[in-house]
Amino acid sequence: MKARVTVMLKTGVLDPQGEAVRHALGTLGFAGVTGVRQGKVIELDLAQTDAAAAETEVKAMCEKLLANTVIESYRVEIL
Repeated sequence: MKARVTVMLKTGVLDPQGEAVRHALGTLGFAGVTGVRQGKVIELDLAQTDAAAAETEVKAMCEKLLANTVIESYRVEIL
């Protein structure tokens, strides 16, 4: 079973990398981009065969390691 975790900075947290990308896009002529938020995607191969148990396990991974829950939010998809 596979799982995909998307981690993003929470709303209101400054995103200097996103701002740098927005600025670079403007420099390249893409003036219509008014905001960029940058995050990360983590794909996991799991031995678990039960989708609900896999989701619970991946959420625990996020809480303990994959996301800094003080400033980041995450979304788990079981594929």
